[in-house]
Amino acid sequence: MNTGSMNAVGMNAVGVSPVTVVLADDERMVRTALRAILSAEPDIEVVGEAATGAEAVSVVREARPDVVLMDVRMPEVDGIRATEQILRTMDAPPRIVVVTTFENDSYVYEALRAGASGFLLKRADADALVGAVRLVARSDSLLFPAAVRALAAEHAARRAVAPWVARLTGRESDVLRLMAAGLTNAEIAGRIGVGPATVKTHVAAVLAKTGARDRTQAVIAAYEGGFMRDT
Repeated sequence: MNTGSMNAVGMNAVGVSPVTVVLADDERMVRTALRAILSAEPDIEVVGEAATGAEAVSVVREARPDVVLMDVRMPEVDGIRATEQILRTMDAPPRIVVVTTFENDSYVYEALRAGASGFLLKRADADALVGAVRLVARSDSLLFPAAVRALAAEHAARRAVAPWVARLTGRESDVLRLMAAGLTNAEIAGRIGVGPATVKTHVAAVLAKTGARDRTQAVIAAYEGGFMRDT
């Protein structure tokens, strides 16, 4: 979690800093519904709202949340451009989840390529919404891995294998495949028979070699770079 947001909101009743969230959607009713669901959770706090992409960038810079729920289609600046601006201009940017009506929308894939950590359907129920916020804030697993893989496989360009693929060790390749399957570090450790700390080291190496900021970006890189083409 971002230190700034932790200091701003303090601790909840059980002494744990809540996950702070900014809601960005041009429909007030959608923001109101999201706020009501999230605010009912003791470990989540909504710290800001925005009705446009440009406003989202400003609010996120001010509130410094842990997670942003970003509508992919908004006036002035859409969710893709807003995601790019936030990730490019903030030293410790939040995790961004794009919210969309259709999971196979090309806008969703472009948002993931721009740096979003996952996506959430607008028709998702309350449990899925809360679970998504918690999972993305924890960032040790992939949000809706099957859907991300399907999007990546459908949209990834068929081009030459990226140079970084040859630089992966055999163990790093195994870890990347398991990351793409949505396994947590602990689950990967159990699968390949090493300790969680070792897995964390392998994950860091995979992110560095793929040039990815998180697991979602690593999966996108794996498909676009040809790594997952025949796996």
